[in-house]
Amino acid sequence: MKPSGKPSTESAHDILRQRDRPLGAFFSPQSVAVIGASESPGSVGRTLLWNLVSNPFGGTVYPVNPKRPSILGVKAYPNITAVPESVDLAVIATPARTVPGVIAECGEAGVRAAIVISAGFKEIGPQGVELERQILQLARQYNMRIIGPNCLGLMCPPTGVNATFASAMARPGTVGFISQSGALCTAVLDWSLRELVGFSAFISIGSMLDVGWGNLIDYLGDDPHTRSIVIYMESIGDARAFLSAAREVALNKPIIVIKAGRTEQAAKAAASHTGSLTGSDEVLDAAFRRSGVLRVDRISDLFYMAEVLARQPRPRGPRLTILTNAGGPGVLATDWLITTGGELTPLTDETVEALDKVLPPQWSRANPIDILGDADPARYARAVEIAAKDPNADGLLVILTPQAMTDPTQTAEHLRPLAHVENKPLLAAWMGGADVVAGESILNHANIPTFPYPDSAARAFNYMWRFSYNLRGLYETPSLEDGADGPDRGGAAALLRHVRGSGRSILTEYESKKLLAAYGIPTVETRLAASADDAVAAAAEIGYPVVLKLNSETITHKTDVGGVKLNLLDGSSVRTAYEEIEASVREHGGEGHFQGVTVQPMVRMDGYEVILGSSIDPQFGPVLLFGSGGQLVEVYKDRALALPPLTTTLARRCMEHTRIFTALKGVRGRKPVDIAALEQLMVRFSYLIVEQHAIKELDINPLLASPDGLVALDARVVVHDREVAAESLPQSAIRPYPVQYVSRWQMRDGHDVTIRPIRPEDEPLIVQFHESLSDRSVYLRFFHAMKLSQRVAHERMVRICFNDYDREVALVAEDREPETGTPRILGVARLSRLHGHNESEFSLLVNDRFHGLGLGTELLSRLLAVARDEHLDTVLADILPENYVMQHICEKLGFDLKRGIDEDMVKARYVVPKG
Repeated sequence: MKPSGKPSTESAHDILRQRDRPLGAFFSPQSVAVIGASESPGSVGRTLLWNLVSNPFGGTVYPVNPKRPSILGVKAYPNITAVPESVDLAVIATPARTVPGVIAECGEAGVRAAIVISAGFKEIGPQGVELERQILQLARQYNMRIIGPNCLGLMCPPTGVNATFASAMARPGTVGFISQSGALCTAVLDWSLRELVGFSAFISIGSMLDVGWGNLIDYLGDDPHTRSIVIYMESIGDARAFLSAAREVALNKPIIVIKAGRTEQAAKAAASHTGSLTGSDEVLDAAFRRSGVLRVDRISDLFYMAEVLARQPRPRGPRLTILTNAGGPGVLATDWLITTGGELTPLTDETVEALDKVLPPQWSRANPIDILGDADPARYARAVEIAAKDPNADGLLVILTPQAMTDPTQTAEHLRPLAHVENKPLLAAWMGGADVVAGESILNHANIPTFPYPDSAARAFNYMWRFSYNLRGLYETPSLEDGADGPDRGGAAALLRHVRGSGRSILTEYESKKLLAAYGIPTVETRLAASADDAVAAAAEIGYPVVLKLNSETITHKTDVGGVKLNLLDGSSVRTAYEEIEASVREHGGEGHFQGVTVQPMVRMDGYEVILGSSIDPQFGPVLLFGSGGQLVEVYKDRALALPPLTTTLARRCMEHTRIFTALKGVRGRKPVDIAALEQLMVRFSYLIVEQHAIKELDINPLLASPDGLVALDARVVVHDREVAAESLPQSAIRPYPVQYVSRWQMRDGHDVTIRPIRPEDEPLIVQFHESLSDRSVYLRFFHAMKLSQRVAHERMVRICFNDYDREVALVAEDREPETGTPRILGVARLSRLHGHNESEFSLLVNDRFHGLGLGTELLSRLLAVARDEHLDTVLADILPENYVMQHICEKLGFDLKRGIDEDMVKARYVVPKG
């Protein structure tokens, strides 16, 4: 039915993003005021003014200083209100205590953006925190954006803006650089000028009072001059905004981060420097993986990887083929490759046979491929061509050491045509001094990244495949659990409310298992017994052997107080075990901790004990843990972390980071565990955590995983204190599936459908939906003819099905085929938020067979309800003039429709009612 955007081969989403440049005043201002401009040599105010006037950006610079009529020969003004024209950007370099007043004056004068250079804010303590509060309140009041405080400033080489107090202007280039350390900015700038590295933007972000990582990643993601984004980070700031922006942008532009504060001591130093809290570094690693961000360990690697990822295709996996004219460097590259997680390509028989025909008999006949020290340029080129065709290879590294019979320059010339052979990354290590410089230059100009040493190249390849692997994990289509009932969210919430309302913070084991069962997590049968007679009776009904465990509202680690008795074979042993548990608890814990026992069957399954848990991180909210379980969980420390919610793909990726995963797949003749079932269990567990905000900690330990099934043998649940208000409970850093938008609806012909938000698992259904559309429906939606192969390409499908629900909500109408009972999608409606605004744009498409039944109207009406719930101000759309049906629907629902004389689109605008 209805598209959004203008006639183009670009997606509506791309067009939507191009319209919105909320930070443009920082990067391409028409007028800049320097508040605190000065004549004093060496002062920040003088340097700022000089950098702006000496680097033409096509606009006007206004010095603001109440004590001088002119500065550096430029007329000065006593305050911002005296400036004769409206100012886009104010650069503020006055004492911290004066900044709130300056911001208020800027707001009154209509300034759109400000960079606060001044220091002396939250990094100095409560007094600075209060100043920041005042500044942010004023910025919100006047709809002004702020970078800083406590920053170097900002450069935009493509536009010529240099609003920093650095000593030089950065070269133009394709790297967007953002740093939380101004001092590091100046060091990187000096290095970049020496190494001829250029930037599309060079930003010192400071304390991130307002503009944070997410805003700038969004901006640079849209910026046509930026091909990669490089970040020096000390604190994450708004975790949800960072993850949301990174997941959106990383698919098209690599984001490379070095994060200070890996160690506890470094984290404390970073906190004192930025005034921000720092969370677990292990959690941060999980967050970077979850958002497709590449984390590196060295500052030099930031720019190496920006160049490598911009020049070469991404590897499909970790297997590298190494070709060398000397054995030693090949061995060094292999050591680095293997010890940092990569693999050597196992050469196929066909590859070995082909190499036998072009290499001397003495060649290594294995990987690394030693082509011998007398290798000429032609031998290098033929060997690379053959090795690249090996289906096992994910990438190639060519090593050259200068020897008497070696020609580095001509060898580089012969490799130049192979820069993108077989769509696999090709890296080079040209070792030596002046003799290899010309060859390095040839390779670099051919977009073959060149390294001085083979270990550096191997490390770069490992970064590449990890980056590619993590990114694929975000957008691989996960599997959908067939026939599974939805969770009992209401029952789980009521149980947690009861526990919190009673003043308790810990669930009993019985309550814990009820909570797990509400989300479809299998638990062992558990019965309560408040006396020895009750325990004997319950054991007889369950059947021997049984297990008795302490039932306590206060004690969670039952084994520490003798609260677990295993393998009880008869009523007498059950009675004795009950009495021993009661006595032991009273001895070790005192009165009031014993509320009886639970009776459970003694589970005898040949399997593995794993742990599945969650806790709250101060920055990212709930975090999941998977690993080896049992009583020695703290000893083995075999674990991996992940941010919820999970898909089955992300669940498997989390498991793959543990050593026990190898055992779960089956070792030494043992049958494998049902990995697919374990994935589904982890997905259900992740939704329990993100939907039930009252949970503070939850451990299933052990979760018994065997070829016969999965069962939670024990669980420990801690809830937040009842004094914590519902709105203050920690939220997931990644917004979960919005179940509140799921409901049934009946079309005009009486046909029932489910209207719900789209899921990543819907990709196959969306492909089938597009296969059913007529050419006219496609034209009205996309404004041009679009082939089915284009519409259903996986790269496009991930944009449609993998919604970031903070940014967009797509609703689908689903029913089941009458003949087969298989699910199908009848229509799709999408509401996408415009960056930096409370505006959104909608699109709508309905299967031709279901036109005229009210489905389009209902879907759009639901989108408008979503817009109200998400506190949006307006909903916009462009409609083709011949799309009369869509225009009628919009008018019926309260849209204002307009078409200008020179416009080829009908503009639809809906003002969302408040309240």
